[in-house]
Amino acid sequence: MRLLSIVGNSFGCSASGERLVSAARDGDLQEAKALLDYNPRLARYSTFGVRNSPLHYSAAQGHHEIVSLLLESGVDINLRNYRGQTALMQACQHGHWEVVQTLVVFGANVHRVDYLNGGTALHLAALNGHTRCIRLLLADYIPSVPNIWNLLRNRSGNKESISEFDESALCQAINKPADGGITALHMASLNGHVESVQLLLDLGASVSVLTVEDGSTIDLIGAGSTALHYAACGGNAQCCQILIARGASLTAENANGWSPLMVARSWHRTCLEEILSTELGGQPQMLPSPYLSLPLMSIVKIARECGWRTSESLATCQDPCVVCLERKCTVAAEGLHYSSA
Repeated sequence: MRLLSIVGNSFGCSASGERLVSAARDGDLQEAKALLDYNPRLARYSTFGVRNSPLHYSAAQGHHEIVSLLLESGVDINLRNYRGQTALMQACQHGHWEVVQTLVVFGANVHRVDYLNGGTALHLAALNGHTRCIRLLLADYIPSVPNIWNLLRNRSGNKESISEFDESALCQAINKPADGGITALHMASLNGHVESVQLLLDLGASVSVLTVEDGSTIDLIGAGSTALHYAACGGNAQCCQILIARGASLTAENANGWSPLMVARSWHRTCLEEILSTELGGQPQMLPSPYLSLPLMSIVKIARECGWRTSESLATCQDPCVVCLERKCTVAAEGLHYSSA
């Protein structure tokens, strides 16, 4: 009888766990809350094989209310699935910036790498051109000061007002390579994500980082390639122009002996011939990314210290959200409203 009781409880927990997974995936907040009220340990349930937890499913689908509910129930925010991916990685992959915001506020580890190719959440955000997610991932590195654009451009300013700025830590985070030496800038350049390329460069991404030989990486462009080689392969003229304006070399050759122009030719990117074969006569004026000046460091710190919640009462607010620049703000900390003003 005791054995039957244990087995019965096991099957019961499994069934409830699957119900929570379904609720997390479908965005059924009421069902998820009822299940967690019944058994908070269900938050740690993971599906057989892929080992995705309810947190993974809700993050991948963009259900930030359920993500908050699961985190408040005590689930490990850095749980991995069989690929080594965290909920933060999956939210960045799919561009769910509200989920990324929630996970960052709750202290998710932004430096974790997956088991597949050593990529971080930043790599996945850049790969798919999710610029808002990139800015949120780096919120803790960029001080909320009015002259941040000049600071990042000139690396100078009033030291008293930028005491929180650790340039070396930001550069290390933004230039962290995945397998094969591929950085977030390589990924954004290859896929033609102009906004992401601009923001990464504004924040200190290096145009001179080279890919390397790696047995786990299939590189059709060749080791020793810069972000401009990757942009040439991708075929986006604007990405190439931005990289060149920021100092990318037109003559750098990779391990195959290919310059960016030769890469463009090999991939039949004829529209890039003129851009990649002539030096620009002077530096074009580059405006800062619209995502750069957002005071996210201050907002994230306040939210962590005071707690945060979503509130339907904020629906009448006319101020734009400081993250998306479009929607009305729906984030509050202890009743206070934070906007881009």
